[in-house]
Amino acid sequence: MLTNRASRQRHKSIVAFTLVEIMIVVAIIALLASIAVPGFTRARKRAQATRVLNDLRLIDAALDLYAIETNKSSGMNPVWSDLRSYLKKNSLLYNTGVDVLGNTYGPFTVDKLPSVPSASKTAFSDVVDPSFWSPYQ
Repeated sequence: MLTNRASRQRHKSIVAFTLVEIMIVVAIIALLASIAVPGFTRARKRAQATRVLNDLRLIDAALDLYAIETNKSSGMNPVWSDLRSYLKKNSLLYNTGVDVLGNTYGPFTVDKLPSVPSASKTAFSDVVDPSFWSPYQ
């Protein structure tokens, strides 16, 4: 049987974190998360805006290829199904014809740059300035 003195020595050898120490660590992690999350959200929206801009570049190239191969003159208005065959098959743009927010591109005109869907421009206005969309205003 353990004596009272031996029992106290045994309990002193147990190492553990106190509740206060654990609460301090949780508070520090919460503080770091509150600093990082808005930055990640902004970076994600900026990446989505860049995706829309790159889609517009691909559509512009597809529009030019379509006009050259089918001898279309300036001012002609192709539809999405006409341009689709000039895009990479099974890509998101090829399959859907919409941007990352679900807004449709178009209408299209030969020898005129495609434009950013107005809803997308508004949605991304907090992360990109208007000159970002140049020349696809």
